[in-house]
Amino acid sequence: MILRKFAGMAAAVCISVTAHAEGWNPERAIEIVAGSGAGGAQDRTARAMQRIWKEEGIIAVATSVVNKPGGGGAVSLAYLNQRAADGHYIAVGSPTLLINHIAGTGKLNYTDMTPLALLFSEYIVLAVREDSPIRTGEDLVRRLKTDPSSISAAVATARGGMQHVTVGLVAKAAGADPRKLRVVVFDSGGESITAAMGGHVDVVATAAANAAQQMRNGRLRVIGVAAPRRLEGVYANVPTWSEQGYEVVASNWRSVLGLRGMTPAQVAWWDSVLGKLVQTPEWNEDIRKNEWANNYLNSADTRVFLAAQYESLRSILAELLAR
Repeated sequence: MILRKFAGMAAAVCISVTAHAEGWNPERAIEIVAGSGAGGAQDRTARAMQRIWKEEGIIAVATSVVNKPGGGGAVSLAYLNQRAADGHYIAVGSPTLLINHIAGTGKLNYTDMTPLALLFSEYIVLAVREDSPIRTGEDLVRRLKTDPSSISAAVATARGGMQHVTVGLVAKAAGADPRKLRVVVFDSGGESITAAMGGHVDVVATAAANAAQQMRNGRLRVIGVAAPRRLEGVYANVPTWSEQGYEVVASNWRSVLGLRGMTPAQVAWWDSVLGKLVQTPEWNEDIRKNEWANNYLNSADTRVFLAAQYESLRSILAELLAR
């Protein structure tokens, strides 16, 4: 299970935002590094942060978004890591940082950075074509128990990504060998959904927001949500995997990372401005529209969260990526 206790932590945490820490305030423009091109997931997060900080007057200095796509976020973090400890540079992070390090395709880990915040979680859903004989999560589990190789699953955009992890966790919770699943990798979430709607694969694992419109159109049926509690809106009547008896929680969360060696005063300043960000109506409207979960964690709790995520991902990836 991917850190269930932290996924629900926001409900029990009252965010305390203090005045900017004495001893440090930014002296020049702040750079927000995004590991995707314009319009990509990390870019959209970075630009939402930038926009709200400016509109709300939360940060007095100028901010800029610098796009460094490539290597599943590795290029952006390498760019960030070239600088000495400096609170003027931050990056948007995702599970790819941990996955790349575990898989040996990335040298940097969260321990090479200063974790500053968990912003939100983008939970993964499993969906089937509306007329699929797999009507419920339990239907899929029965198939997995009987013959996991009979199930083809669409994921994007790489083996070992969070979509693949989610399918693997469901198979493992069912008592099946996750390595026997037939996993088909697509270049985008849209392509993977199209494959499921066309009947080319049995099931698709994708972000909740990606499947929402096709659910409304009656072209997809979501059979399980990998969240600790039910989502709202179009997903209000869709059970979580936990409700169906299988402890599966997985998401493409977004974090904020700073340079290694940041001072306590710099970290405290970022705790303040990030805490203010997630309390704004504009941020929470973005959360609602994108089917995200606002489970903000501050810098100290984010470090604990990332450590637990790393161990959980290492366990399942050892099976999924075994040769």
